[in-house]
Amino acid sequence: MSSASLSTSRLHKATPIVQLQLNQHGPVTLASPALSVFTDLSQVRAATVQAHTTLDQAELKMIYLGVRLLFVVSDMPSVDGILTFADISGERPTRVVQQRKIKHHELTAGDVMTPLTEIDTVPFAALRRATVAQVVETLVQHAQPHLLVVDTSPEDGSPCIRGLVSQAQVERQLGQALPRIDRAQTFAQLEQVLASH
Repeated sequence: MSSASLSTSRLHKATPIVQLQLNQHGPVTLASPALSVFTDLSQVRAATVQAHTTLDQAELKMIYLGVRLLFVVSDMPSVDGILTFADISGERPTRVVQQRKIKHHELTAGDVMTPLTEIDTVPFAALRRATVAQVVETLVQHAQPHLLVVDTSPEDGSPCIRGLVSQAQVERQLGQALPRIDRAQTFAQLEQVLASH
């Protein structure tokens, strides 16, 4: 077998490494397409944690991966819920410790997660036609920090999680906090509230 070897070279010190560049979300306006504030799990790998993982290990995983949200799973790829940094650092762990009379180090991701059944979802088809203003209005009306985006599985047509919209991501891209109001009744009211901040 006759084959030529590949030509080699040496690199300079501090040569940058090529890494997957996640969608560098830029600034948006209320009129921007909703997809501009959407994390598409068909393009980005979902960060997951097993339900039985201790809370301390889950927090370390968030830090290691540079994320503030983990999908909690029992059996891949079935999602049980989500665990956010706010869940870990908020009052929920203390409440569970007191209710179940256990020690903090015994808490698991499954103990503190927000169950999938308590998270609002929107269809991917609707999100594709929506604006950021509609996403903001939905987040505000439902007082949820996240919206899961669902699609249909190409294999069997069953529902699957396509991605998510995070209030924190929307605020970062808009450059301002979302209003903390009861309900934004109209787009004009929403614009007025955002303009006053």
